[in-house]
Amino acid sequence: MTVVHGGDVWQGASPDEYLDFSANLNPEGPPDWVLNAMSTGLQRARYYPDLRGRGARAGMAAHLGLPEDCVLVTSGGIEAAALASFVPGRRIIAQPTFQEYGRLCDPHVDIARDELRDYAFERGDIVWICNPNNPTGEALDRESVIGLLERVEAAGGLLVVDEAFIEYCPEHSVADLAASRDLVVLGSLTKVLAIPGIRLGYLAARPELIAWLSDGLLPWRINCVAEAVAEALPGHEADFEQTRALNTRRRAAFAKGLSVLGAKVFPSHANFLLCDFGRDMRPAVERLRRDKILVRPCGMFPGLTHGHVRLCVRTEAENRRLIEALGRLER
Repeated sequence: MTVVHGGDVWQGASPDEYLDFSANLNPEGPPDWVLNAMSTGLQRARYYPDLRGRGARAGMAAHLGLPEDCVLVTSGGIEAAALASFVPGRRIIAQPTFQEYGRLCDPHVDIARDELRDYAFERGDIVWICNPNNPTGEALDRESVIGLLERVEAAGGLLVVDEAFIEYCPEHSVADLAASRDLVVLGSLTKVLAIPGIRLGYLAARPELIAWLSDGLLPWRINCVAEAVAEALPGHEADFEQTRALNTRRRAAFAKGLSVLGAKVFPSHANFLLCDFGRDMRPAVERLRRDKILVRPCGMFPGLTHGHVRLCVRTEAENRRLIEALGRLER
């Protein structure tokens, strides 16, 4: 399966050559406690990881505030989505959204995100949403997600909510409901901790669904470094809050600068912005790439055009650099 994704920094001699706005990662890099945990994990490399992943599951469950038997630690968010796609039923995907859902859930039915309010769900439907949504940044508030869940449950279906960016708006999370409702919550620590190379995610659901999904999984799926980071998760709420507050300030300033260039900037609850420049941006994307700046074109998403580009929120200086580069392309 070919994955269409940002973060392709392996186009030159070194990934450090590129200023990457195409992957939605914390620009500060991994915090010190994560680096320390990674070092601890490397010291365990001489051993096979725990077959039952007890430490990693305990850490992830404590981080989510859920019982351990309701949590499955995964090799990134993409494995969590792949596992959720095994649940049988008619898959309904709210678009535009992360493209890999459609590849994993084939066949499936696409509906527009705003159709969720009035859609007539049927028994056995598996409804997929991303919240906050990728690539738009839009978020349904918690009450709206619960309302959707109630309608899906009443029809005899299951709701899958990908909360890959929920650390940037935790008030909208419904992960606490996963232990007792017809709900699967997916997540990833890749973005907020800036560890895409570690591959650390999770799937939360009822214990019986976790047991069913776990049956037959390959042993030693989670490496020793990812395990150590998962174990270290509890107790760092203040760090997550600091990251969230910093992103909020930077996102507002970045959006203002992009608007000055004439772009329509969509409201976002995540660490990225969807912009509509009102013209075909493919030549600009290629020009930026030659200048070692990567952005995420969005013309391949249903309902979006080649004028839409998704931009990660990076540091103030890096955001200004991109705005200046885009301004030069205008001249």
